[in-house]
Amino acid sequence: MTINEIQDELIEDFAFYQDWMEKYEYIIQLGKEVPLIDEAYKTDQYIIKGCQSKVWLYPELHDGKIIFTADSDAIITKGLVSLMVKVLSGHTPEEIAKADLYFIDQIGLKDHLSPTRANGLLSMVKQMKLYALALQAKG
Repeated sequence: MTINEIQDELIEDFAFYQDWMEKYEYIIQLGKEVPLIDEAYKTDQYIIKGCQSKVWLYPELHDGKIIFTADSDAIITKGLVSLMVKVLSGHTPEEIAKADLYFIDQIGLKDHLSPTRANGLLSMVKQMKLYALALQAKG
């Protein structure tokens, strides 16, 4: 699936839920499904700066595609990083670097997150794109 196909699927999934309590429950559920980062990478080097809670994100290049693993010490934040991993993991550095992540606005995340969580989400996006650019330059 392309990044846009995954985003479209998430937009459909979120449209199914009537209110934001249900959507938060869905985000928390997604957090339970995130591919967990190896404990060895739960270091300051892989912490996303700009998140209020601790979020670790590790990129690995496999056959030209970046596979992200992540974790967080907060359940909503873990769900948010899981959303980002779901959308961007398994794609080439170039696809990730160029991705227009329109699903964030379309599902209403920015409007329903606290300012600190919204900043954290933007920091996740920024970090994932920086990893993609770094791995693209390396490749």
